[in-house]
Amino acid sequence: MHFLSDVRPPHDLTYDDVFMVPGHSDVASRYDVDLATTDGTGATLPLVVSNMTAIAGKRMAETVARRGAITVIPQDIPAEVVREVVGFVKSRHLVFDTSITLRPDQTVAEALALMPKRAHRAAVVVAEGRPVGLVSEADCREVDRFAQVGDLMRAPAVVIDADVDPRTAFDLLDTARAPLAVAVDAGGLLLGVLTRTAALRATLYTPAVDARGGLRIAAAVGVNGDVAAKASALIDAGVDCLVVDTAHGHQSRMIDALHAVRSLDPQVPVAAGNVVSADGTRALIEAGADIVKVGVGPGAMCTTRMMTGVGRPQFSAVLECARAARDLGGHVWADGGVRHPRDVALALAAGAASVMIGSWFAGTHESPGDLALDSEGRAYKVSFGMASARAVAHRTSGESAYDRARKGLYEEGISSSRMYLDPARPGVEDLIDQICSGVRSACTYAGATSLAELHERAIVGVQSAAGYHEGRPLATSW
Repeated sequence: MHFLSDVRPPHDLTYDDVFMVPGHSDVASRYDVDLATTDGTGATLPLVVSNMTAIAGKRMAETVARRGAITVIPQDIPAEVVREVVGFVKSRHLVFDTSITLRPDQTVAEALALMPKRAHRAAVVVAEGRPVGLVSEADCREVDRFAQVGDLMRAPAVVIDADVDPRTAFDLLDTARAPLAVAVDAGGLLLGVLTRTAALRATLYTPAVDARGGLRIAAAVGVNGDVAAKASALIDAGVDCLVVDTAHGHQSRMIDALHAVRSLDPQVPVAAGNVVSADGTRALIEAGADIVKVGVGPGAMCTTRMMTGVGRPQFSAVLECARAARDLGGHVWADGGVRHPRDVALALAAGAASVMIGSWFAGTHESPGDLALDSEGRAYKVSFGMASARAVAHRTSGESAYDRARKGLYEEGISSSRMYLDPARPGVEDLIDQICSGVRSACTYAGATSLAELHERAIVGVQSAAGYHEGRPLATSW
């Protein structure tokens, strides 16, 4: 990447401060662009779901890995729960979505409580492991909440087997005008469900899978306590990437933690952070990190910059850290500050191997929180920062009341924020579609068929606030 002008800007830059200039391109189609990352994680998309409790759960991990991205399970999740989540994700089907299942004698109230966990808002009614019907949210409207779903269910219009080709499944669903197909194995047992759009996505995306064919997943460990023991437990659980995580990564405790992790000889990539400088990047890579997380304060839930004055505009931080990492054979993840597909494209152009996304994915059906409605009927989920009072209280639940109270005085981050679901894109896959469409198009404008070529060929200019505003679409006429 190089700047449009030979004169480097005299100040650091955010994503809003920059733009890419089109260059000569021989790339005929956005589908000719390979978005696989080279950071060793095995992801086929350069997207990482941030290790935030309100965002990174097993449902999110399963869904994004099926499309090629990877999720980092937060550090404050108990080891036995992480093991369970990793096992669950790795056992998921690479094409079929894990369905919500109900017994025929369960109530409409139970169905309505579970169906918001899926973007398609439907459940499969099963008996002895075999699908006997489907029930949707629409079927439950204006129905007694104590009615049994067995009285409302309808037979699946499309039933497919385990070996069905996604294109064939798409055609079957399109012909039947059915919302989803039920997939069964040779014995008739339920395997999962497949919507028309999911069948289409299965032809466009490549799942992120390990050597055994299981979906990939990462997990985080902090820098306090017995780091080696915690990291060893995560490795034994089968994670595909270890993330050593703390807000201020350029410190002695992080260096010690990385040495402890490296002493285990992990056969998976090790990420560490967060930092925003070349010196910090070099320190972590020299201590054993393969990937460095870059970003202090750009996240929507983070109040670090307003509380402390510490941080750095994210585009400049990624650009500098990526250069330092590349000189040492390492990689960086751009962590935070992305709100539009353009931001992801610019982070990748600056040299990031992947981009971490948190709050943007919080307002989706797949995030762990319960779906709620505001006074106007708009759907939202509650998100919170990992240094907020809410997160600190959870993380220190095993400590004395005095120690917990003392730590609670110095929290940073928002404890409760409403992340509204976009009615047009309520699922995380909808957002992935939008992001990948933007990034692929950015690559075609730059004449790049890979992320490495994007970084090499990208020409970036600096713009005013008016320039950024000029590029925003208008919902109504002026």
